[in-house]
Amino acid sequence: MKKLLLLLTVLFWLTTGFAQHLSFQSSKVDSLDAKTLFERITKIEKKTEKLNVFLNTQGSFNVYPKGNSTEQATFKMNQLRLEIKGNINPWIFYRYRQRLNRSNNPESLDNLPHSIDYAAIGFQITEKFSIFAGKESVVFGGMEFDLNPIEVYEYCDLLANMHSFQMGVDFSYWLTENHELQFQVVNSRNGSFEDMFGKTDSTVKAAKTPLGYTLNWNGSFWENTIRTRWSVSVFHDATHKNMYYYALGTELNLHRFHMYFDFMLSKEELDRKGIISRLAYAAGFTNRAEDVRYMALVAHFNYRILPKLNLFFKGMYETASVTHTNEEYSKGKYSTSWGYIGGIEYYPMRENLHFFLTYVGRSYDYTQCARNFGASNTNPQRISAGIIYQIPIF
Repeated sequence: MKKLLLLLTVLFWLTTGFAQHLSFQSSKVDSLDAKTLFERITKIEKKTEKLNVFLNTQGSFNVYPKGNSTEQATFKMNQLRLEIKGNINPWIFYRYRQRLNRSNNPESLDNLPHSIDYAAIGFQITEKFSIFAGKESVVFGGMEFDLNPIEVYEYCDLLANMHSFQMGVDFSYWLTENHELQFQVVNSRNGSFEDMFGKTDSTVKAAKTPLGYTLNWNGSFWENTIRTRWSVSVFHDATHKNMYYYALGTELNLHRFHMYFDFMLSKEELDRKGIISRLAYAAGFTNRAEDVRYMALVAHFNYRILPKLNLFFKGMYETASVTHTNEEYSKGKYSTSWGYIGGIEYYPMRENLHFFLTYVGRSYDYTQCARNFGASNTNPQRISAGIIYQIPIF
């Protein structure tokens, strides 16, 4: 306990010291334009949008008050992604993004490593209609899903277990300047059926056309005061086995106050996310769960108490259930979980560099259905101090 208190004290003073030092220097930093490293080093102004290079970073010093049986305090690079994008001409554009701290082994279906998020080319066919093809983010709804991952301190379990980047094609049409419709067709998985689902019931056969379909609406009202990102998806995994996914995200933007609320519901005839299946795996069972349902609610609030200082809080609520008894999985709710995240962010300059101090708490309440597999309630916690920066390299 004494060691933990000492670590928390050191973490607090490190964060406070950074903020004071940066506050003293911020008037000088703010006088700089948002230039890339190339422009600052060479003193040559970049005059093309054909090549833009960024390094997306999020690193932190983490203290674990409870819920971590091995380490109590560690440094960790949470996110490190190289991003390259640009406009070749007025009607051709591209985007590439790769996680540098992930495996580079290619998957069997799309022949790309899991580390690559984007490797796609777009075509602006008309002023309102465009096509984007290659490996890309599935256009699921929800505000948090659409954020740059470096901006998220903790995802809800539903999003953390999504297979979010797939090969496919996206068709986008702007109904008006404030309303966009997207229709996307992608692979339903990256690798083989066995790699994703493991052992299944003998009657379950892999889909011959493993594809997913998403219809998405992005809306804006009253000069972006309210924004929406809603979607419905159907993913075909096996013969007569689909995932039906609904995501409704709504955002409110006021002068100093900003919030978003996401509702997500995933009905899976074969357990894509594996949250319930992993409970059984831990008990020695091997079959993949069927007929599962995951629901998540996420609410995030920001308040700028000062131009460079932001307070935030996020709450999460999730449930995991089996809707029909199958194999060793009994019908019923398996878990209810909560997440509570709060903290402070300091923005020393107009670019998106910011320092943060956050608390992340999770609470997992398992029912008898999950306890039959040996699951027990947990309450992991984490306190982090760190830095987020999308470094403009070129």
